[in-house]
Amino acid sequence: MQKNNSNQKTKKSKSPLICGLLFGIIFGFLLQKGGATKYDVILAQLLLTDFTVLKIMLSAVVTGMVGIYLMKNFGWVELYPKSGSIGMNIIGGLIFGAGFAILGYCPGTIAGAVGNGYLDAMVGGLAGILIGAGLFANSYSRLNKGILKKGDIGNITLPKLFKVNEWIVIIPLSILIVAFLYWLETMGL
Repeated sequence: MQKNNSNQKTKKSKSPLICGLLFGIIFGFLLQKGGATKYDVILAQLLLTDFTVLKIMLSAVVTGMVGIYLMKNFGWVELYPKSGSIGMNIIGGLIFGAGFAILGYCPGTIAGAVGNGYLDAMVGGLAGILIGAGLFANSYSRLNKGILKKGDIGNITLPKLFKVNEWIVIIPLSILIVAFLYWLETMGL
């Protein structure tokens, strides 16, 4: 009886990982199909001449936001927001920005570009991810005692901040993002 219980716990604990892997594969496929794994598309986004990457990411934000809260309402998932701080955002933004500026890829698009077989992503991107992760891991204890604690904002979400039902934030924000995406399309951007 106890062995059967253990098997159920193992299967149950692996299901979020399997779902995460499947959603990751789907997201990567959509990034690739949308062209966001191509250096030229990312460069055009940075030059503000082609907004494909912005459209893909905002579409993902709306889909993810609505999807995760629907799953939460159905009791399929529980949310545990991580606490944050201004210092964390500064360090994360600097690391992300430096990598993006040097190579022209973000971590998600590097994975897609590696899947496409792009040599710059395989060599520079993967090396950058490994070096950056190693440097951050090596510096974490010092950073965590200092800048990462600066400006602690806790695990606040917009609905918690405004003390309203989640859908009071999700619905207007989704409408606003979709309207912005529509405007981008009508402007030919």
